[in-house]
Amino acid sequence: MNLNDKNKLLHILNYINNNNYKDEILFHISTVANIAQFISFAPGENIKLRFLRIRGFSPDHRFDSPEHAIKALLNESPARSINIRSFDPNRPKAGEFIYGEKNPGEIIYKVKKLAQDGFYTILNETIDVKDGGVSGVSFAGLLEFSPEDTPKCVDKPGICTLPYELGTKLLKKVYGFKPDLDYPRNVRVEFSIHPFRQGYKKQHTIIWELEKFDEISYEAKISWPNRFSRYIGDKAFGLLIADILGFDVPSTLVIGRHIKPFELGKSTGTKEYWMRTSPPEPVPGHFKTIFGWVDPFKFIEEQDNEGDKLTSLLIQESVDFYFSGAALVGPTNDMIIEGVKGKGDKFMLGIQSPDVNLPESVQNGVKNALLKFKNILGPVKIEWVADKKKVWIVQLHLLQKRNILQKRDDEYFIYPGKAKEFIRFNINQGLESLRELISEIKDREIGIELIGNVGVTSHFGDLLRRARIPSRIKRLYDNIIDS
Repeated sequence: MNLNDKNKLLHILNYINNNNYKDEILFHISTVANIAQFISFAPGENIKLRFLRIRGFSPDHRFDSPEHAIKALLNESPARSINIRSFDPNRPKAGEFIYGEKNPGEIIYKVKKLAQDGFYTILNETIDVKDGGVSGVSFAGLLEFSPEDTPKCVDKPGICTLPYELGTKLLKKVYGFKPDLDYPRNVRVEFSIHPFRQGYKKQHTIIWELEKFDEISYEAKISWPNRFSRYIGDKAFGLLIADILGFDVPSTLVIGRHIKPFELGKSTGTKEYWMRTSPPEPVPGHFKTIFGWVDPFKFIEEQDNEGDKLTSLLIQESVDFYFSGAALVGPTNDMIIEGVKGKGDKFMLGIQSPDVNLPESVQNGVKNALLKFKNILGPVKIEWVADKKKVWIVQLHLLQKRNILQKRDDEYFIYPGKAKEFIRFNINQGLESLRELISEIKDREIGIELIGNVGVTSHFGDLLRRARIPSRIKRLYDNIIDS
């Protein structure tokens, strides 16, 4: 936003605070921002055009009739559809909202009826909220948004909340452009962003409302799953967070069901690839991961032939694997770091036991990453791969704060809690058998004891943590790292 636009904005914000005429406010906002095309009418027996912003027409253009104005707006709307908002300046919250009208006769009838009831009306082009974009609010250093919704999504559970700078970085990674949200911190901005250019100025960002408040500061708590992480896939979202926070993430192409492909991370130099699936929320060890290349369409269809289990496919560049593994950090910086020499896929599935002696350089690299994540996000689990130069992050997940890491004698606790009895489960029975056992346990005072030399950070541990079942492992190598 240039100096001239900033001066205009200050004038508009002062005007907004002393005006309840939403169409006039919208008209003034259009001088500094991209808005949805609109026309507005005054109340009364003979409705009169008040303001307009339609591409190809000057702001002072006067149509022969209200019907001609409505047809012009419909013709310039890519969806050939109009929303009708009504308001009374003396009762700002009392108006009706009508979505997605396409018939000019019906539109003029409803506008006239509202006008006769004393309401002003704003007719704006319908912009599809299911086009792969997001809508939300920027305010006081926060960015909150959701897919397939209007900016009113912030009144609902499940929104994605990020610090403003991180939020705009994330959206730029996903959509390929930085949202046009450069407004003062004390200005509340309702916005939507779109893969295809929209609105009066035909840009990717649309501003719906601006409102000035006193200076306020909030602390953003980054948390997922949320509606956006489910939209792009849990693994994809975790890697995005790690990437925008500045960690070393292998170059990854995300091919989603709902949005165009996007890339994150940086090249490892191997030019070899893993193919990973990304469901909306973690389902540890259930879906395949393949080193190499197979037909991606067949790969997805074999695991999700109904198209409702997987949100995206990740094509991730391989690391020149020296050691691989997983690690946890708890609320008080207690850690478990586990890994094996070479590839870590068999270790994660519980087929390969963790190595007793990880190199000190690898342990230190993983430990440093864990502490950095913990300071920003709280307790986390990561999957990592180390080449001979650095540690790369290949997955990132948040942990519940109750997932405190504990060790007593030869027992490692996966999830804390008292149990009347522990059911013994041999890891040789496999992940799917454990998944079935978990589903059968109704009494949360029944625990599970894993028998076998499997990692706390393996997918066996993931399943039990997510189910919040009191659980422990017998005969695990001692790999807790002091902080």
